Amino acid sequence: MPGVEFTERIERSPRADRPIRILAKAVRRRIGPGLLRDLLHGVPLGKPLHPPLANLSLGLWAATAVLDVTRSDPRASQLLVASGLATATPAVAAGIVDWSALHREQQRVGFVHAIANLTSLGLYAGSLAFRLTGRDRTGRLLSFVGLGAASVGGYLGGYLAYRQAAGSNHAEPVTHLVPLGWHDLCEIGDLPNGRPVTRRLGYIDLFVLRVGGTVTVLADQCAHLAGPLHQGRLISEEGVACVVCPWHGSTFRLSDGAVVHGPATAPQPSFETRVRRDGVLQVRPAQA
Repeated sequence: MPGVEFTERIERSPRADRPIRILAKAVRRRIGPGLLRDLLHGVPLGKPLHPPLANLSLGLWAATAVLDVTRSDPRASQLLVASGLATATPAVAAGIVDWSALHREQQRVGFVHAIANLTSLGLYAGSLAFRLTGRDRTGRLLSFVGLGAASVGGYLGGYLAYRQAAGSNHAEPVTHLVPLGWHDLCEIGDLPNGRPVTRRLGYIDLFVLRVGGTVTVLADQCAHLAGPLHQGRLISEEGVACVVCPWHGSTFRLSDGAVVHGPATAPQPSFETRVRRDGVLQVRPAQA
């Protein structure tokens, strides 16, 4: 396995930035905003689709290694390899769509992660071909090498997820940071009409939008990678008012912070509002 220092060097190295930039742009252009992109991001699941699919493939191939070591039924090994290849295909599609919407440092590690996983995919495809033609020994050898490449890819994927926080929910977890009850935020007269601004409540930055006498309040840090929502665009999506994150285009419903389009998969925490008689805007976390 590569050490942390080696992985940090990948994160800092600009050597692959040109192909990364070209590939990421091509992916975003080819798979634009819409249902397919949202499905690949995992928006309907509420979490990224790529990790569970990748783990399933890795588990199937690890089981293949156990059968190969024990010289069990070769047909069972063939089935496991083929099943791993079948689940790897949508995992690759979901992974590259997620990767195209990451920060550059994350994309650098993800680029090497993808190379390792595609190498593993090619080795397992070759292994299956040899197994089907009766050359089990060569097939087993390619599987073992493929498992090694997949393990390196898995390590880098873990670094992406846990060290670089790719795919994690970056929206403020307000329930444990805001005490129960209503809290004074600002004078409603100080808020511009129709233009979102940011206001601070304790430790939390809030997205605040006043339209006439109605005020909408969400956590300001985008759930995808913490982009500032108050700098985003206001749009209408099928008649529903939404805000689009300025960094990677995640779209949230203003009424409750629900995800309309990815790459974000977690909703924005939302707040209930009321205005006191003296014009002070009060907020509290929306009740589930």
